[in-house]
Amino acid sequence: MLEKRGLITFKGNSVTLVGDRFIEVGDEAPDFVVYDTNLNPIRLSDFRGRKVIISAVPSLDTPVCDIETKKFNDIAKKLDDNVVIITVSMDLPFAQRRWCGANGVEHVKVVSDYKDRDFAFKYGVYVKELGLLARVIFVVDENLKVKYKQVVNEISSEPNYDDVLKNL
Repeated sequence: MLEKRGLITFKGNSVTLVGDRFIEVGDEAPDFVVYDTNLNPIRLSDFRGRKVIISAVPSLDTPVCDIETKKFNDIAKKLDDNVVIITVSMDLPFAQRRWCGANGVEHVKVVSDYKDRDFAFKYGVYVKELGLLARVIFVVDENLKVKYKQVVNEISSEPNYDDVLKNL
């Protein structure tokens, strides 16, 4: 596994990203397997032919992840069917289902990487010190090419939503 330090912080302290590689703009987006709130496997390749915003967050049960996922849910309501927004966290699918129900989140596909950390390692967004995902946004085109990447330097900060939409 590769490690990258000094790219992001958590509460001001530098943390280490771990992965098989670190995905960049222009790369082919690696396929991955995560699980929906009913424990069904979901793959990036399931969305071939559509644009995909992948929002990686540490945990839905934290204030910033809560805000971010609700904002992307509101954004998703206004997008056409050619665009899907996936929020990936390490939260258990049961907790994700409960959170989505309690918060009316139904336009974003909320999925879990708890089982194999397949997304985390293939995209290089696993935070070694926390055992969680970094806050990173990827925009993938219809042919599964990475068109945009936003690494939020401080994990406890929100992403730039306007920049994501501008690059959609």
